[in-house]
Amino acid sequence: MTKQRARIWVGIDVGKAHHWAAAVDETGSTLWSKKIDNDEAAILTALGEILDLAAEVGWAVDITGTSSALLLALLAAHGQQAVYVPGRTVNRMSGAYRGEAKTDARDAYVIAEAARHRRDFAPIDVPAELAAGLALLTSHRSDLMADRVRMLNRLKDVLTGMFPALERAFDYSAHKGAVVLLTGYQTPAAIRRRGRARLTAWLANRNVRGADAVAAAALEAAQAQQTALPNETVAAQIIADLAAQILAMEDRLKCIDQQIRETFRSHPQADIIESLPGMGPILGAEFIVAAGAMSAYADAGHLASAAGLVPVPRDSGRRTGNLHRPKRYNRRLRRVFYLSAQVSIMREGPNRDFYLKKRSEGLKHVQAVIAVARRRIDVLWALLRDNRLFTPTPPAPQAA
Repeated sequence: MTKQRARIWVGIDVGKAHHWAAAVDETGSTLWSKKIDNDEAAILTALGEILDLAAEVGWAVDITGTSSALLLALLAAHGQQAVYVPGRTVNRMSGAYRGEAKTDARDAYVIAEAARHRRDFAPIDVPAELAAGLALLTSHRSDLMADRVRMLNRLKDVLTGMFPALERAFDYSAHKGAVVLLTGYQTPAAIRRRGRARLTAWLANRNVRGADAVAAAALEAAQAQQTALPNETVAAQIIADLAAQILAMEDRLKCIDQQIRETFRSHPQADIIESLPGMGPILGAEFIVAAGAMSAYADAGHLASAAGLVPVPRDSGRRTGNLHRPKRYNRRLRRVFYLSAQVSIMREGPNRDFYLKKRSEGLKHVQAVIAVARRRIDVLWALLRDNRLFTPTPPAPQAA
């Protein structure tokens, strides 16, 4: 029988259909290396075999998305803690070993070796039901927004090829009435035949705001083009279909936004996050998903570093003070703080005052917004730590 070791490290190269796991001991020797199907029975069988090899097992994975959800949930259910080894680290560390082969088994071995040599990788916590639900909802909303942008671009492209004057007349990404117009009237001749009065009534019956102004702008564009282009009938059908899809997509987005809002506000600290100017329920939900458990950050500086808002030095010899933008950070977390900072400077208050102060110091717009975002991280961290709402004026200091 094989003697049980005190500690081993297991690296898992995550895949959709299957994973590959490799276990190494304290000398870097491979003890176990197999392909594991991505289903519960196979994962549990491999888990039992690996746990029999040592008293303590360190787990490491290279993907924390949907492909590894079942794997991470089963590890957590059996009291096992996994860490995240970024793909960039795996790629660079592969060059430290002999050979140029690129296989799942080799990648799993490199992941295990990285976890054995480094003890500072971020631990992976399986999110609670609320956070997991918000993650799915926000991800689904991002997909819907991308689909909406794609359909709008396609609509404007087809409309430019058939009726350029009408394409210039409206901003279809922000003007719902113009999209409603396209569901019924797409060609210059059809708009001219309808006339302004009847077109206004048609739009008003569909609850379009400013129906008369929309009808007037459409009729003016129709008067500017008297020529009917080839394949106008086919293009009109495509435009009407795209316009209907865009309206349906906007209804779906309203429903998903309402669901995100209700789910986010059931979070115990939702009121605190939403009290910060610029942090609505959508960005607040994305913050909860991107940041994860606040216990993972020792202080506000660590949270800012994770968001990529802390410059990193590149010093060598006598060259010091060379600060550069980081390359490895949470893009989603940075987006949350950047967008919320942009929204916060639109209204009077401490955020706008700090932004104007930075602009007066010579910073460009983007630099000033980043400075505001960095300052807001300190504020949000303090609010969550003290469990209190944001107020424009700081609270009075209390005696120790």
